[in-house]
Amino acid sequence: MAEAALSGATHPILENDYASIWMGIEVLSLSEGHATIRMTLRQEMLNGFGMAHGGMIFAFGDTAFALACNPVHPTPAEADTITVASGVDINFLKSAYRGQVITAVADRRSSAGRSGLYDIQIFAADPDPQPDPQQRGELIAEFRGRSRTIPKK
Repeated sequence: MAEAALSGATHPILENDYASIWMGIEVLSLSEGHATIRMTLRQEMLNGFGMAHGGMIFAFGDTAFALACNPVHPTPAEADTITVASGVDINFLKSAYRGQVITAVADRRSSAGRSGLYDIQIFAADPDPQPDPQQRGELIAEFRGRSRTIPKK
């Protein structure tokens, strides 16, 4: 059953996700197979060239991927499983810089049995005192994730 998109929502997997907490990730919307998140790039997220470290962009995309793969309100059948990455690819298209707001939009493309395929687009925009979620900025990375649902330990 698809849940309605939740604006400003949270997800149970973020409660103990200290990396995402440290990154300052904000959840903008969640629904079945979809997540939109954003964060602001800080100085400690930059590489030696003064642009966003590729690992930060990857970690940000990975969080969006995880949120899209795992239900906010698991059914009894889903309660004993988690969905994790079985593989990912990322293509960096443009650089992002300190102070920019990056947004990731994750969408499920396919699901069969315990496997899924997700596309995550990552955008960067200069900060806006009144941000418009529809204005995401320039596309800076494309992330494709393959998921696998496994038993929860």
